[in-house]
Amino acid sequence: METSGGSMSSAIECNLYRSIQAILRELDSPLQAASACNRGMLRWTLHKRIENSPSHCVSLLRVLVKELEKVERVDYKTRIIPLLHILAYVVLQSIHIPEDLYERMYTSIKKLITLPEPYCTVSLAYARIIKMEMGTPGLLYQRRLIAEQSLKNDSYALQEKVFVFSDTAVFPESLVSAVRADVEFTSPNCGVESHMQRAVLHSLQATLGRHCHGPRLAQALEACGARLKIHFQEVMTAVEESVEAMLCDSGHHRSRLQHIYTDIMNAAKQDPSASGEMLGVPLPSPEISFNSWKQEEQIWNELVNFALMISPSERSFDDDDLEERRGSIMSNDSGIEGDLPAAELSSLTLETGAASSETPSESQRSSPQFVRWNCVRRMNVADRMALVRESVRVSSRCNLFPCEERNLTARVLVMGDDRALGRLAKAYMSIRKREARHLLLTKRLNLEMYYIPVSDGPEVVSSEEETVTALESKLTLARFLGKVDPWYDCNINSLGAMMLNLAKMQSRSNKGTSEPSPFLADIISYYIRTALQPVHLPIYSIKITFSKLDASHVEDVFVSHVQMDFPEFKSLKASVKGSLRHKRVTQLFSGAVVAVNYTKASLSKREVDTGFSLRTCGVVISAAPSSGAKELNSLSVTFNDFIPRPCTVSAIRAHNIKIQALEKRPLTVCLDKDSRRIFTDVQSIEIAPCLDPGYCLQRSTKSKHNLEEKESALSKYMSRTLTLPINTFSGVIY
Repeated sequence: METSGGSMSSAIECNLYRSIQAILRELDSPLQAASACNRGMLRWTLHKRIENSPSHCVSLLRVLVKELEKVERVDYKTRIIPLLHILAYVVLQSIHIPEDLYERMYTSIKKLITLPEPYCTVSLAYARIIKMEMGTPGLLYQRRLIAEQSLKNDSYALQEKVFVFSDTAVFPESLVSAVRADVEFTSPNCGVESHMQRAVLHSLQATLGRHCHGPRLAQALEACGARLKIHFQEVMTAVEESVEAMLCDSGHHRSRLQHIYTDIMNAAKQDPSASGEMLGVPLPSPEISFNSWKQEEQIWNELVNFALMISPSERSFDDDDLEERRGSIMSNDSGIEGDLPAAELSSLTLETGAASSETPSESQRSSPQFVRWNCVRRMNVADRMALVRESVRVSSRCNLFPCEERNLTARVLVMGDDRALGRLAKAYMSIRKREARHLLLTKRLNLEMYYIPVSDGPEVVSSEEETVTALESKLTLARFLGKVDPWYDCNINSLGAMMLNLAKMQSRSNKGTSEPSPFLADIISYYIRTALQPVHLPIYSIKITFSKLDASHVEDVFVSHVQMDFPEFKSLKASVKGSLRHKRVTQLFSGAVVAVNYTKASLSKREVDTGFSLRTCGVVISAAPSSGAKELNSLSVTFNDFIPRPCTVSAIRAHNIKIQALEKRPLTVCLDKDSRRIFTDVQSIEIAPCLDPGYCLQRSTKSKHNLEEKESALSKYMSRTLTLPINTFSGVIY
């Protein structure tokens, strides 16, 4: 029950306090297999309760503010980020928040800015949001609704779209339809008019509070008809102008919305002075596009279609049109002067006037110079500056270019294990290469990447000798993200297995009677709305040289793991393991000789090159960072053998490395534990941190272009290495 002052009763507040304490206890307690899923379910249950009972929001916010004030006194930092995210999400779902509560929230959050990373970064972001909400109540809800649902208006042009890519290695075709139904789940009444009604209803209630009769206003908006769009534009304009003017006193903004409210109520023949209860306006799930990730080009194609605003109906064209489009951008020129048509040669020669009077063959022979177009188009200064800004934005959270604002945001969410992140790194590298040659996406949209770890492996290995489960072995990067961000581990890692189980249950049920579950859509919505701090996973490039002389080398990238094996020793180990002849065989077959040259990794950044040779049966190279990888990004290299031998190098840590087989025994190389990325007959590999293509093209000829010299000064803000930025709730600086 509510009192006349608008605060919730002490009984409800105590109940909400117990819910918060249960979430914090699960976060602090060590992870148990039986209670792994409960950690994320407690948070989801609390938010669903607030969504169904929005009148509890104010009471929950008071509880959260008390907890933040307690954390500041007790110095319990592990609870800061979870409390901040819960508080921000409740503010997003709230109808109306009293001014005194806004002041308490802002004061308590502002005190946390003095803490070290990552607490100060998250606190600063939410302090700015609360400050804006104090001047313009309901701003966060309005902008989020407009961006996620792509509502056209004259005041706020930002649009967002979520692209979910599920790895086919984890989600087979039998589960795709069930997962798509859950991911693309939309609640009823989610048309454009319904979203406009939500925006107007929420903004008026958030500003006017008890002076706005929620149920009657909702009825009046339904009866507006064609005038609904006009009222929607008026409310959006008033809200955005209030933000631009930075009004600390919301009196002018309140009077404008009061005038709009009066017009709506008078048109519906309702009393605008009547006060009553407020009506909950839950924020609908964003527009989500589900894709079964079968081809490498899918991410690029979806981003281009979104950047160019190409609708799905316009994407369908037959194969003849596709070949025609490809032919229009492909060149059949071999690069040899004699292969060019004579007509083209006459236009490419420097002496056009003299050549025009001669025959084509004579002009070709008499041409003193021959000018050819470069394979890579030379980027102008504006394009290079845009690429520099993108590199700075990706590699740093500081806003060095506040004037630049792109209207589109593409949120790419990948569902899978280490194999999916390896494919994502390869796709991201391809995008950066294309952008470095011809700017298409960088000027139009912001790219944000998210990751939900899901694995199809068994949870427990039957062998007692294994200390790491098979599930964890496929989720090494997910375990790293969980270590650096406990709130990510609580809400995303712990619910990954449940998602696959729900899809299997949906596929087994009758398709005609089963209803899609909103659970997966709710998890994705919460994740992309609050996880805005990137964790930079290092990307490594690998050059693979084959034993056959006529085979060209291959260049690829990876983010987690490289497995090198000699096939003969691998099969031998599997056949003799556990037998009585195991010791004798291991003495006879001690491995093949490989040469190793590497740069030793150190915290002092003093590179030391070294090399050696040894016998080994296989090499495992891990790029997955440890929990303390903020200071040291390096490769962990382990040399395998049947039995450990003394006075032999078994493991090293390297910044870059080259391994070459000295005997005629070719290697088999597997990248990121992905059976689709296996290379056979390998002679040697070279691994180094992957360089950003955008940085590589910034090298200019200083003696010719002074303008480019000034531009290259921005390169000090750029990271030379390319990293994969995965958004989490806290983030780390690499």
